[in-house]
Amino acid sequence: MNRPIKHVAVFCGVMVMALFLRATWVQFVKGGTLADDPHNRRVQIEAFSQPRGDIIVGGEAITGSEATPGSDFLYKRVFKDGPVYAPITGYFSQAQGATFLEGVYSDLLSGKDDRLYTGPLDALTGRKPRGGDVVTTIDPAAQKAAYKGLTDLNAQGAVVALDPRTGRILAMASTPSYDPSAFAGISAKEGERFQKLDKDKNKPLSNRAIRETYPPGSTFKILTAAAALESGAVTDINASSGAPSPYQLPLSTTKVGSVVPDAQCDRVSMKIGMQWSCNNVFLDAALKTGRDKMRETAEKFGFNKEQFTPVRAVAGAYPDKLDKSQTALTGMGQGSLASTPLQMAMVTAGLANNGKVMKPYMVEELRGADLSTIEKTEPEVLNQAVSENTAKKVQEMMEYTVTDGTGDKVRIDGVTVGGKPGTAQHGADVRDELPYAWFVSYAKLKDGSSPVAVAVLVDPKDINISRSDIAGGRLGAPIAKAVMKAVLDQQ
Repeated sequence: MNRPIKHVAVFCGVMVMALFLRATWVQFVKGGTLADDPHNRRVQIEAFSQPRGDIIVGGEAITGSEATPGSDFLYKRVFKDGPVYAPITGYFSQAQGATFLEGVYSDLLSGKDDRLYTGPLDALTGRKPRGGDVVTTIDPAAQKAAYKGLTDLNAQGAVVALDPRTGRILAMASTPSYDPSAFAGISAKEGERFQKLDKDKNKPLSNRAIRETYPPGSTFKILTAAAALESGAVTDINASSGAPSPYQLPLSTTKVGSVVPDAQCDRVSMKIGMQWSCNNVFLDAALKTGRDKMRETAEKFGFNKEQFTPVRAVAGAYPDKLDKSQTALTGMGQGSLASTPLQMAMVTAGLANNGKVMKPYMVEELRGADLSTIEKTEPEVLNQAVSENTAKKVQEMMEYTVTDGTGDKVRIDGVTVGGKPGTAQHGADVRDELPYAWFVSYAKLKDGSSPVAVAVLVDPKDINISRSDIAGGRLGAPIAKAVMKAVLDQQ
């Protein structure tokens, strides 16, 4: 063989070897990464190549798949009662991706989850498994009551309802909402709809129940009471607190009054203080309990830690560096304190469940297309936040607040109900911003157990209402009552 031919043969051999090595690298080393790359159009086409599994509420699918003729994407997602359930389902869009349950369980719903593999025949035939279903814990009657309550007010806000005994999320509403079907496709018009929602200053795409934090206002007084009783700072809920009204903050010249006349709150007991939401009693209780014990109790109820439902919920915040004045302010739910509606529902549920806080969850079961169970969620204790004795004392005060105090609008005939309204000031200048209206409550069955606890947040800035008329008992209590009745009617 002459030298030129030999050089060409070696060169060709080297090129073939390089090609072989590159193919091996791409196929076996980088194959998974390339297959999962969201910019890989084949991945996108595959994602919409067959009908998707469904998200189930109350035994019925609230999602579906619709054929899209003339497109590489053969199917697109459709949603039943989209705005009602959007905070739970999220969206699944050919152009915008996926969020919430649609995102967390995308592999299961699309059929890619390895647990849907039925045997070697699938591998031999190349048959793609059908998507599985996500069965939620949501109670459709409670969910619709929550959404209707907020939309009837034309309010921004959120509602979360839990089963205190298990942690099951029974309702999760957020307004303003959106219809995920409106931009499920890839058309220019659907893209415009999404952009309009994304740029809306009222943030309809945001789930206020779990992704936004707010000062909890006077609803936090139930946690202050629990912390004070558990630490021994308060031992008798019927004894005089000794706290004057108005109450002068330590290290400050500021005096804090209450909504009711100061004489009505002056040195009253914690039970009376809860009844009329006397700020002085809870400022003093937080100060006596101390920053560390207050924070420790708050964390046992879930503060300062993200929750996964399995959708991520941002953490409520009880700061670790507070002076005495700031610590006192947290006692009435103000200062640098922040909470999600889910977090306040957890506090309320934990107290209703005799101090035991259950981990919140919204997925009951994952199942295959043949309805076989793939995974089932079991209730899990998050913390024994306070003793049963402490929790029962707080229950006594909350129930008295409903029968004889500011929570009276949540009464349900023949049912024991505990509740606490609240308003929360916010903004750089609280005089320029209308306060948030809160309401938290629970209902008990005859055996003393509680099947439902609710937290309601109303942002009244788009409501034609005066500052003096904004109160959690007026705006939030009717919503909480409707949600609890929806759950109780099925017990």
